[in-house]
Amino acid sequence: MEPIFDAAWHAKALAGDAEAVRLLARTAITPLYRFCFYRVGQNLHLCEDVVQETMVHAIGDLSRYDPKRSGGSIFPWLSGLARNEIRRVLSKHRSAVSLEALWAKMDKELLAVYARLESEPFADEVLRRDETRSMVNAAMSQLPPRYGAALEAKYILGQSIRDIAGAWRISEKAVESLLSRAREAFRATFVSLAKNMTLEVESVGTARDG
Repeated sequence: MEPIFDAAWHAKALAGDAEAVRLLARTAITPLYRFCFYRVGQNLHLCEDVVQETMVHAIGDLSRYDPKRSGGSIFPWLSGLARNEIRRVLSKHRSAVSLEALWAKMDKELLAVYARLESEPFADEVLRRDETRSMVNAAMSQLPPRYGAALEAKYILGQSIRDIAGAWRISEKAVESLLSRAREAFRATFVSLAKNMTLEVESVGTARDG
């Protein structure tokens, strides 16, 4: 689970406390990398550039982070910084693969992925498909870290509600509530990506016909 980046942590980080800054780095690097990777067309170099610059700006502009407004979750603020960096990087690399082009490989089977997510783990044959794995990973990468971790634990690793509750030291009811919110977030993200893909394909087709 993501640590709480509350007012107490914020004060320490602003005062230059080394451990507070290291906590931010340890917590942020992996989810930021996942968030950025598909948005820069799976370009490893560009992704590393974006994550590095995002962290530099985050540490330099930490006074702008508001723990009360964010409820102690720093990732939404970090992802906002990352979006700015992604725009900057892609503007200099016109040849970078667009997000829409990457996700244009989605086929009809992907539309049923979320329905299965409600009741069972992803089937092995689904996971083995490059298109499915890419789209699911792309959608998962855009979720808040705690939502992605919950879905991975339940539906990919196959852990029980009790197992997750024990590992995360929260109640089973809290896990069920978290999974419910995570599924809704996944649905909204997946549908949004599907719509964007459809619009991109239609626009390409219109341009070709014209």
